[in-house]
Amino acid sequence: MADIRGIRIVLVVVGCCTAMFNSGRLYAQDPAFTFESLIQIAQLKAQIPFDGSGVELPEQLKALSYDQYRDIRFDSEKALWRDEALFEAQFFHPGFIYRHRTTVNTLDSASHTQLFPYAMSNFIFGKRASKLNIDSSTTLGYAGFRIHYPLNNAQYKDEVAVFQGASYFRLVGPGQAYGLSARGLAIDTAVSSGEEFPRFTEFWLKKPTATDIKIQFYALLDSASVTGAYRFELSPGASTELLVTARLFARKDINKLGIAPLTSMYFFGENTVLKKDDYRPEVHDSDGLLIETAHGEWIWRPLNNPNRLSVVSFQGHAPKGFGLMQRDRDFNHYLDVEANYHLRPSLWVKPLGDWGEGRIELVEIPTGSETNDNIVAYWVPSKQIRKGDVIDVKYALQTYNRGPEESGLATVVRTRNGWAHTPGKRLPPKTKRQFVVDFAGEALASIPAGQLIEADLSMSAGKVSDLAVEKLPNSEMWRASFKIRTAEDKTADMRLFLKLRGQRISEVWSYVWNPSDISQ
Repeated sequence: MADIRGIRIVLVVVGCCTAMFNSGRLYAQDPAFTFESLIQIAQLKAQIPFDGSGVELPEQLKALSYDQYRDIRFDSEKALWRDEALFEAQFFHPGFIYRHRTTVNTLDSASHTQLFPYAMSNFIFGKRASKLNIDSSTTLGYAGFRIHYPLNNAQYKDEVAVFQGASYFRLVGPGQAYGLSARGLAIDTAVSSGEEFPRFTEFWLKKPTATDIKIQFYALLDSASVTGAYRFELSPGASTELLVTARLFARKDINKLGIAPLTSMYFFGENTVLKKDDYRPEVHDSDGLLIETAHGEWIWRPLNNPNRLSVVSFQGHAPKGFGLMQRDRDFNHYLDVEANYHLRPSLWVKPLGDWGEGRIELVEIPTGSETNDNIVAYWVPSKQIRKGDVIDVKYALQTYNRGPEESGLATVVRTRNGWAHTPGKRLPPKTKRQFVVDFAGEALASIPAGQLIEADLSMSAGKVSDLAVEKLPNSEMWRASFKIRTAEDKTADMRLFLKLRGQRISEVWSYVWNPSDISQ
């Protein structure tokens, strides 16, 4: 790879292709686009000062309301590759909160590049947006795109992937509704100096053949701290999979680099302390973080909507996998016929190659509304990222319903907690809590109620009492229950699992209890 550090001219020959500037845009002049040529573009761009100003959208587009923006729809008759392949692509109009213009290119079978220009005629403007006066000659670009594929039946092409806003994208599998998002990269999440949001500034979509069941596309990522070349391979199916390969170039030192970030929403659920004034029992896109460690230990961490910012880490060598899950698929636990929270996907990150030492970080942000994403999970490498560093990343993203069922262990079904007072006795402080954790699975299904199943519980602070395990009536589930008492200002980090005759038979339940969560 050519060393281009210190070069300040706008035309350089790198490898087999030529990279140039054109109206602030970098592009490859070599007629055959390759991932290597995109890497060269990202490397060159990293040597040039970041310009995040972009081209201003017309004021009327920036001022669009949510309802007005939703009333601008791409004309499906103009879909890319319509009637030519199983896949087709449709595009989003810029406006509302989507103010950055994204350049879209297409690649033919020989990987020749052609710009897919913005055209007002590609869109249908409904009543709410009909008064927009957009100059048809304006080069607006797009706010993103979505990929369609016959996922649920052969007669209709469903949306299976959406790329829109910064580096955000979403995936669904059969029978699922969009929920949590993935991102290309996270920088300085939950850092006091503020988070940086890299964005995909340009895409290259490769035309599939008539029978292809996979599709490839590429993206250029840019921000103040990093540039990146991304290659995606999307495989819709029983579990929709997205293979992500990226090479990143650090423009400057980075305090915290979040790899394979997932973003979701947890408003309230079964473990929420305060009762919400809402007819719905639960409201969340995801209900827990699942981890398979490098040593094969499975950990389940139920999510929470805390009263204070919470950041917890799981240190060690790169895990075999991690993800935000929506395990609870029962409509009766949500009762929401519009949001369909019971259909939201679980998303699993499977690292490929050796990611080395680091930590999975889970960030839970207080929120008073389900419209705010307040949950973030990602991998942070231990190695400090310095200016000029090159980082290679490869992983697979997979959609599931409940999640990967690979452990053979009993899994956590629900977590509940409440005030641990006994009727008729002196009332203890609210910081004395009772927890019940219910487990289910093949490892427990055949065990009769009299068997000595034990709970192994450890805590970082506080005192434990009344630890017990019992089989639930008319059920194959088993419950571990206990009471804890902590000081008013002490957080308790807890780990619990079930064992039979000394052998572990369940995943690890991991939970952080903060006394501040019982106060307004």
